[in-house]
Formats: sequence, structure tokens, C-alpha cells
Amino acid sequence: MEQKRLSDIFGNFRGSKRMQRVLSAAVTTAFILFLICFNRIDIVNLISTEGRTFERARVIEVLKDNIQEDGSRAGQQSVLVELQSGPMKGQTAEATSNNGYLFGAACEPGMQVVVIQSLAGDISIHTVYSVDREWAVLGFALIFLAVVCVIGGKKGVQACIGLIFTFICIIWLYIPMIYKGYSPFLAAVLVAAVTTFVTMYLLGGWSGKTACAVAGTVSGVVIAGISAFLFGKAAHISGYNVSNIESLMVLENIRGIRVGELLFSGLLISALGAVMDVGMSISSTVFEIHDQKPELNRKELFCSGMNVGRDAMGTMVNTLILAFVGSSASTLLLNYAYELPYLQVINSNNMVIEIMQGISGSLGVVMTVPIVSFLASFVAAGRRGIELPHL
Repeated sequence: MEQKRLSDIFGNFRGSKRMQRVLSAAVTTAFILFLICFNRIDIVNLISTEGRTFERARVIEVLKDNIQEDGSRAGQQSVLVELQSGPMKGQTAEATSNNGYLFGAACEPGMQVVVIQSLAGDISIHTVYSVDREWAVLGFALIFLAVVCVIGGKKGVQACIGLIFTFICIIWLYIPMIYKGYSPFLAAVLVAAVTTFVTMYLLGGWSGKTACAVAGTVSGVVIAGISAFLFGKAAHISGYNVSNIESLMVLENIRGIRVGELLFSGLLISALGAVMDVGMSISSTVFEIHDQKPELNRKELFCSGMNVGRDAMGTMVNTLILAFVGSSASTLLLNYAYELPYLQVINSNNMVIEIMQGISGSLGVVMTVPIVSFLASFVAAGRRGIELPHL
């Protein structure tokens, strides 16, 4: 009877389109107001930036070049730029451009650049920070969204809305929560739950399929985080074995940020996409099979979900492992070039952290398969008597 009532609730709510629209608008408005209030934070100044700003500029002339006879560059360029933003907008100024891979640029006349402008009274100093990449970033982002919408149609538009919502949650919910001193692990779980629900609601509406996918995805992400925590305990890896730890320790002392949980919190966010994909795929498959063959019982639906999940599991595990390997490709190359011994490599903090992230994230994907298969088979065949599936 309980399963029948649950199915009726899903059916009745799904049938009331007007109620869904009203409720969605109310929840969206409340969430926006919450984010506005939640982001009223006094950011502590870690370094003084008074009088220093980043401004757009256009290179007018190269006054002194740093190109060598062999075509390489060394030292600094001296260039004349026209400021296109800030208090000196429209004025020209001399700027230096350092020869470096991280900062500076090989300036040419007409090039759009970003300059660091330092003002102190009548004195102004300008340094080229980088090429202005804003339009390249925004342009390709818009192209990506347009391609998704064109190929995916209505589902593509909904997927783009879900992606934008996820980005908003990361920037205006996840990061502020950590900065305010909330547990990074709990913040990651909350963001995972919220973004998963919204994304899957947009794609599948409010239904048992969506509920099962959300529950399974959050469970898989939490399992990944717990696995990483246990791995870290066994390997004596903590959130303090990371780069920029000195700056993070300053934040911990000033704001009470829980630096030790950041590593494991980031792993949850990294694994979310793959776990969400597997969760929704299996839930959709089980419910589609039930729609086509409603006579199947829970055990048969569960086995179908597991069979599909086993196929998806192999590709998703590879996806996560390769993603983490790709992010550390430069480290792997340096290890190879320096012929570092096995004991040094396998015990280095960076390498162990990468292995931990790959294994824990993949474990979250693997465990999502039986969880979603069980939940989906249980809810899809809810009108039948209780008959627990077995592997």
C-alpha cells in the first residue's frame, strides 16, 4: 500500500503542470534571495591591492623589443599601450612586458592585452599581465552551449540550464560556505544533492525515476568521499599535503576555514559528474524497461539495471582514472625524465593524492550501480508486493 501511495503521489504531482510551474518559480525566487543574502560576506584582505587594478589596453607600438637573433625572447619588452578601462581610459602609457610563460606576452601592435596598473598620486606604472583572453573564453563557452542546444533540442536547453545552475552553486554557495567556516565535506554533499536534483528534474521532471537517480547519485558521491577519507587515513594523507598550504593556513587562522577537509571535498565535486551520469542512465533504463514490460518483478528489473550498469561502469571508471591522470601529466613526465625510483614516486604526496582521487571517485561510480538499480527496481514495480532483489 505504501508503494502504491508513493506512485500515486508521483503521478498526481506530475500531472499538475500548473502546480509544478508555480512551485518551481517560488523555489527559484527563494533560492536567488537566499544566495544574495548568503553572499554578503566581508572578505579579509590577505594582501594590499590599494592603487593596483587590472585594466584592458591595446598595444599601439613596440618601443623596445626583446627578440633575439635566433628568434627566442629574453628580458623585457617596452610597449606603448592605450588604456581602454579604468581612471586613465583613453590615455596612452608606456608599459613593460616580461618574458615568461605564466605572465607577460609577446606584444605586437594592435594586440589586446590586460595590464596591471599601479597608481600613486601622479605616478603610474603599467605592466602587461597577459593577452586579453576574455572573448576567447566567452566565445567558446557560447559556442559550446549553442551546439548542445542545437543537437539536444529541448533536452539540450535543459542541460545547459542545469550546467549554469551548477556553476552558480559552485561559485555562490559552495565556495562561500567553505569561506564562512562550514564543513567543506558537508558543503560538497549539499551542492551535489542540490545540483543533482535540479539537473535531473530539468531532464526528467518530478518522478520516481528522478528521485531514485538523485538518491543514488548522492549516495555514490558520499561513498567516494568516505573512501577517500579512509584511504587518506591509511596512507597518512591529509588535506594539508597540498599545494598553496601556506596561504590556506593563513585563511584557516583568520577565518576558521577547515583546510583539512578541502582535499576530500574537492574529490566529491570532481566525481559528481560521472556519478550523476551513471545514476540517471540506470534509473532511466530500469523505468523504461518497466514501462515496456510491466509484468517484470523487482528482481528482474534489478538484474536489468545491474547489466546496464556493469557496461557503463567500465567506461566511467576509465573516464575518472584518465581525467585524474591527465591533470597530472606534467608531473608524470617529470618523474619519467628524472628517472625517479619507484619508492620515491609511490610515496610522494602528489602521486598518492592522484591515486586516491582516481580510486575513490571510481569506487563511488561502481557503488552507484547497485544502489540505483535497487531503488529504481523497488519504486518502478511499487504496485507489486515487496520482493527484494538479489545479486
